[in-house]
Amino acid sequence: MDSAPCPVPHRIGIVHKVSSAEAEETAFYVAQFLRSKGVEVLTDEAETARLAELVVVLGGDGTLIHAASLVNGRRVPILGVNMGSLGFMTEVPQSEMYPMLDAVLTGRAQVSERMKLRVHLHRGGQTERELDTEVMNDVVIAKGALARMVEFDTSYGAHYVTTYKADGIIVSTPTGSTAYSLAANGPLVYPSMRGVVIAPICPHTLTQRPLVVPDDESINIVLMSDSGEVYLTLDGQSGVQLERGDRVQVKSSRNRVLLVRNPNIDYFGILRAKLRWGER
Repeated sequence: MDSAPCPVPHRIGIVHKVSSAEAEETAFYVAQFLRSKGVEVLTDEAETARLAELVVVLGGDGTLIHAASLVNGRRVPILGVNMGSLGFMTEVPQSEMYPMLDAVLTGRAQVSERMKLRVHLHRGGQTERELDTEVMNDVVIAKGALARMVEFDTSYGAHYVTTYKADGIIVSTPTGSTAYSLAANGPLVYPSMRGVVIAPICPHTLTQRPLVVPDDESINIVLMSDSGEVYLTLDGQSGVQLERGDRVQVKSSRNRVLLVRNPNIDYFGILRAKLRWGER
């Protein structure tokens, strides 16, 4: 996986899973450790967003995605410590947390870049200003529990792809290929690759399979049917209800997320550990 040296930080923000007492307690001890090394520690999210030169995440992938949204495009490395059971981006187990922090503070750590997607919602010929954002994992358009099957006109650049008839559609980054897209039978994509996955959710036509396209053109998805409640969800954390005729535009962002690498495990090791490959 492509990597580069991680700059030595002097201000480190700590973001932990809010609902976890263990993560909150760990954050306290991590802050003590960093201060003993002469590092300025930021625990306020607003300060972390503006001033942090590195962010330590204590939680799972959802907490890491939240931290990536906080830094809002700034090239701030993120060190993800896995406080749960299933985390593809939080590579560092708690047992290796302090050695990894030492590696960062002594200039021995490496970071890898992950692509993001920029999302625009166009309604009535206008761009909805409140929905112009970026995601690290995926963009999901899906029906509510009681809605009927939905139709989506989908194009890639100037090329019409198809009209999906399905429960929904997922557009994901390579990083997000191990998230919702995987549950929809999407492919696993090496996370440093440049590409985008388009995966229909429960398509009416079984030959409509997940598709991987280059990231140099926009993907446009138009909601064609009036099937009841249909929602646009961004990284599983925020969203909006769509109307018939709405167009969701997804394209590669110029911004990247920088993740501190765990030198003791590679991507395939993560897949073996998280997906239990090779076990009976």
